Amino acid sequence: MRTVVTGGAGFLGSHLVAKLEADGHEVFVPRRKDYDLTVADDVERLFADARPEIVYHLAAEVGGIGANRANPGRYWYANLTMGVNVLEQARITGLHKLVLAGTICAYPKFAPVPFREEDLWNGYPEETNAPYGVAKKALLVGAQGYREQYGLNSIFLLPVNLYGPRDNFDLESSHVIPALIRKMDDARADGMEQVVLWGDGSPTREFLYVDDCAEGLKLAGERYNGADPVNLGTGHEIVIRDLAALIGELCGYEGEIIWDASKPNGQPRRQLDVTRAADLFGFRAQVGLRDGLEQTIAWYRASGIHAAR
Repeated sequence: MRTVVTGGAGFLGSHLVAKLEADGHEVFVPRRKDYDLTVADDVERLFADARPEIVYHLAAEVGGIGANRANPGRYWYANLTMGVNVLEQARITGLHKLVLAGTICAYPKFAPVPFREEDLWNGYPEETNAPYGVAKKALLVGAQGYREQYGLNSIFLLPVNLYGPRDNFDLESSHVIPALIRKMDDARADGMEQVVLWGDGSPTREFLYVDDCAEGLKLAGERYNGADPVNLGTGHEIVIRDLAALIGELCGYEGEIIWDASKPNGQPRRQLDVTRAADLFGFRAQVGLRDGLEQTIAWYRASGIHAAR
């Protein structure tokens, strides 16, 4: 099929593109310099140029807690506007199928654990990433509305925190795993005796290896055509303190870990109910956390990011 993957040059998108191309799809990856998805005319031109049958909308402006605190307005505007423009062009052109990637940040701050899709609207998201989460959740409403009124086959998936090779290791905007790997491995290489981490280490998070997530997206694109949102994850959580200790071990870092409790923790717990994805399109994560971290650390060391500082 003729396929567009917005964000296809990015972290998750590049892994999805490789899977789709291996399956014989003709994949078009729009670049931001050519198509600004926050501009409606650019999205119209993208659909005219690529003539897609299916679109995976993964493009997003996103980062860790610090980046979300620094860019609440931008993250709300950019993510909402990109999604709205893609939805509208999908309607206008009669697109065969639209796959929208949401975010775990859309869940209420104190959602019951494990997070079930039915609880998505039962509270407000955690404050530091609420603008991003609310913008993405609004696209679920749009997708369901367009399905009901126009018959657009648009599905909405909720990936949990991702990690893996080709992740963003910039400490100003990265998520927790790449940030921990960079801090720990650089500290080992530089002979540092202490590493300072944000928060008190008490929250829990669930992590999905990026190649597993790409497989989940591909399976949903092939097999799922429903209106209900679907979680993508492993169903297993880990305390951030334990995660930091594990990454330190795998990096060979033997120094002290200092927790800066003046910095925010973010959402207290994150763990998904992943039953719906297994039942509806047969997705189950395959890569365990330890194996995935080892592969990610190996990629980081081979990347030359540390040497290029």
